[in-house]
Amino acid sequence: MKTKRKSEVGFSNLLVTGGCGFIGSNFIRNLLNDTTFSGRIINLDKLTYAGNPENLEGIAADFGPRYVFQKVDICDAAKLEKVFGEHDIDAVCHFAAESHVDRSIKDPGSFIQTNIVGTFNLLEIAKARGDKFKLFHHVSTDEVYGSLGAEGLFREDTPYRPNSPYSASKAASDHLVRAYYKTFGLPATISNCSNNYGPYQFPEKLIPLVILNALEGKPLPVYGDGKNVRDWLYVEDHCDAIWTIMTSGVIGETYNVGGNAEMENILIVQLICDILDEIKPATDGKPRRQLITFVSDRPGHDRRYAIDFTKLKAELGWSPRESFKSGLRQTVRWYLNQKKWVENIKTGAYQSWMKEQYG
Repeated sequence: MKTKRKSEVGFSNLLVTGGCGFIGSNFIRNLLNDTTFSGRIINLDKLTYAGNPENLEGIAADFGPRYVFQKVDICDAAKLEKVFGEHDIDAVCHFAAESHVDRSIKDPGSFIQTNIVGTFNLLEIAKARGDKFKLFHHVSTDEVYGSLGAEGLFREDTPYRPNSPYSASKAASDHLVRAYYKTFGLPATISNCSNNYGPYQFPEKLIPLVILNALEGKPLPVYGDGKNVRDWLYVEDHCDAIWTIMTSGVIGETYNVGGNAEMENILIVQLICDILDEIKPATDGKPRRQLITFVSDRPGHDRRYAIDFTKLKAELGWSPRESFKSGLRQTVRWYLNQKKWVENIKTGAYQSWMKEQYG
């Protein structure tokens, strides 16, 4: 096993898996505009329902040969190996995953394939590159730790207790990454983040769903009593944390990434209603809080998540820049200003376009 060391800064050909998704596309945008990075990004995405090339509109034109897109499924080992060879990949930032809990309850099989088998394929190919390969960074979730009571925080040494097929599949992929570091010396780091929100998030998630439903006067569904608690992290803060870990973190280590913003779901929905009432009042003049509708809780719904990111702050100097209220206001305004993107998502027009472009 290799001695623990700091990550390498000089990645020449960085493979970003799931780069057309919500967090991946924000990461690519941020990194290509970061003067500390001069390499190429190879964006590998299967383009499922949540992978949207419109999230990176203009990037190819702005950055030319520094940005390459490859439509590949991480479960296809042969195509993956070809991408690694053709583009001389020396680092991976692995976002690609099935990520919605409700979908994992209805169809756990696809989560096992993508999140576990897909990660295994990436690790095997990275390992085979030997000393050419500098870093495998694996992006994971706080859901692997299970559910908290009213007190306490998730730490890096918190035992794993996943409660849904989604979180179980992510826990398995975390363990695989750690095992490849321990057994084969593959240079790897892991980050476990709290709930993300911000621009380009697919509307099945709580915050964009509430924003778009509220704008259309549709019911705002809230599970159970609405008192489930999550720690919220603005997506650009998360991207900054990932790059900090990749360039300054210690190989073999796990870092928790949190937003220091615990909120009950019901309070988030109410806050979105109030922001929209302020900046874009409903045509009938009624407060949007009247649209809130409580629905049956979903199976295995964890009560509370909260992240302790002391290690990341103390060792690498990272803290979130955005408060929850400032980040949420920016997010609401983004969805209000991106009418074309929203319409294409709602109508599925982007999927027709993808079929024409990529087959």
